[in-house]
Amino acid sequence: MSWRKEERRAERGYHHGNLKEALLQAALGLIAEKGAAGFTFADAARMAGVSAAAPYRHFRDRDELLSSIAQRGFEQFEQRLTAAWDDGRPDTVTAFERVGKAYLAFAREEPAFYNAMFESGLPVDANPALQAASERAFNIIRAAAERLAALAPPGTPRPPAMMMALHIWSMSHGVASLFSRGDAARRKLPMSPDELLEAEVLIYLRGLGFPTDRRPPAQGAEPPPVPPEAPSGSGVPPGGPWGKPK
Repeated sequence: MSWRKEERRAERGYHHGNLKEALLQAALGLIAEKGAAGFTFADAARMAGVSAAAPYRHFRDRDELLSSIAQRGFEQFEQRLTAAWDDGRPDTVTAFERVGKAYLAFAREEPAFYNAMFESGLPVDANPALQAASERAFNIIRAAAERLAALAPPGTPRPPAMMMALHIWSMSHGVASLFSRGDAARRKLPMSPDELLEAEVLIYLRGLGFPTDRRPPAQGAEPPPVPPEAPSGSGVPPGGPWGKPK
């Protein structure tokens, strides 16, 4: 009978060698092909070669599967940004330029992860592990912004580091979303996305009155980073520093 066949297929699905990883990889492939909103939980099961019931052994629903993918993406994203920042060596501006390039490279090379992280509509604040992973990644940009804020010349108002981090993240995200992911509808540019982001950030910093060359200050060292801002009034959007995806 047909229900016997379905039962045998389900048993094979439940005893998949690594069902959770197979489902994550299947969903990543579907996201790359159709976007985070373009597939169902059953599609992921079918792509993984298991029954429609098998995924429930590891994930409550499609959103939990997407959350796991987004969390993994943020963890890899954090590693990329951390390596690029390299604690601000050899100087803050150079190191920050590397962070921007690493941001765009991740969006370009890992579009499925990037889509799940920022464009899936997941309520980040509803998943503590996902929110923590997103905050750790954002904190790399905030640390860089704190170093940048410390470079403000004497007599120049020092902008809040959180505000700078959000502004610079917005620039990076905009360039990544428009030009760095291989989208078919992107415009041809007379410059690379990396060059476009670099120009945006330099114009932004110059507008704030910051020096943007690589020459060391007169004392031979950059000022120490400003201390972290207090949580109250920090301007962190709901759902973590990355905000709730639209």
